[in-house]
Formats: sequence, C-alpha cells, structure tokens
Amino acid sequence: MGRARAGHKGSEALPSPQEPKGGTIKRVSALAPGLLVAAPTLRCPFFHHTLVLMVDHGEEGSFGFVVNKPAPIDFAGVIGELGMDLDASAEVAVLLGGPVSPETGWVVFDPTGLDAETRPDDTIQLGPRLAVTASLTMLHALATGEARCPAALSLGYAGWSPGQLEGELREGSWIPVDLDPALVFDVDVEARWSRALDTLGIDPARMVGRHIAQA
Repeated sequence: MGRARAGHKGSEALPSPQEPKGGTIKRVSALAPGLLVAAPTLRCPFFHHTLVLMVDHGEEGSFGFVVNKPAPIDFAGVIGELGMDLDASAEVAVLLGGPVSPETGWVVFDPTGLDAETRPDDTIQLGPRLAVTASLTMLHALATGEARCPAALSLGYAGWSPGQLEGELREGSWIPVDLDPALVFDVDVEARWSRALDTLGIDPARMVGRHIAQA
C-alpha cells in the first residue's frame, strides 16, 4: 500500500523519506498529525489490526508509521548491525513502520525532559510527548543510555499517493483517532489497536463483516 518516496543517506541520518528538517508540524489536515486505526473489516495482510501514527497528509500524499507491529529484529540486533555500543539497560521497541522502504528508519520518541544537546536538530515535533527524527545521533543516545525516554525505532513506513488515503477512508478501511501519546508509548503493543477502538466506543467483535462509515 502506498508509494515509495525519495530517501536520503548520510553519516548523521538514518535512511528515511524526505520530510521537513525539523520543527513543529502544524495541523493543516484533520488526519496529520494524528492516528489512524484500521477498521476491523480491513483484511490487508500488512495493515490488518494496525494503528498508524500519521506524520503528513496533503496534496502530495500521506505518510506515517505503524506503531503496533513488532519487527523480527530487536534493538540489540539493530545496534549490532550498525556497529554501535549498547547499554544493557537500553529498552527501545523495534517496529515494522510500514511496507514501504523497510531499509529506512525513524525514531519515534517522547522529547519531554531531553536537553537541547540530546535532541537532534532535525526533530519533527508532532505534539506533546511525540516527536520523530531520522538522526543516527538520537539512535546512538538511546543505545548508550544518554537519552532515557520512551522511544521506538520504526523500520519502513506507510505511504499513500495523492487521494489514495481519502479513497480508503470512504471505503471505511480506516478510522481517524485523536493524537494520543499514551497509545504510542504507554499501552502494550499488542493492545494498541483494540485500545484505540475503545476510545471511539467501537467493539471489534460487533463490527466484523460490517461497513464502517467515514469518521
């Protein structure tokens, strides 16, 4: 689902889609920054029962990161492949952020309490307690324990071409949910999808086989 976007590589950045260099994302869309929860009727193999953190939505398309699909590699494995040191106390979830460009990576983190030196310049602030960056410096800080904050490493991303997401919303495949850092960091990964539906008063068991109208 979605289209690949141009990526970039460098000594100080994880390969990732091209996005603003940093700052706070202003809400110019009802969908981003925000969350999308897959409708119980969505049967797409990758996106079945997923919760997506939407970063951007506009005329050029949309992209975000699935936040409830564990990757087959853990944080120690990723850090080892990058040749970095790892503090034994470092705990960072590694998630499959989407089917597009799985070799790319973003760090989704809570910047609360981080000093200016630890927080990368390219940080994109999505809202209270939610930010993303493609900086290897941030990944290194998490691995060594220099940065101690809720965080997840997203491998790949979910992308939609212009108008594609709107079509899927009309079909009832996705339901918008208010941006809530607790759903990204505080709720167990396996419970995030159902908890997101709970916030909307939706019981998945009663929705199977039914069409959900655009929210």
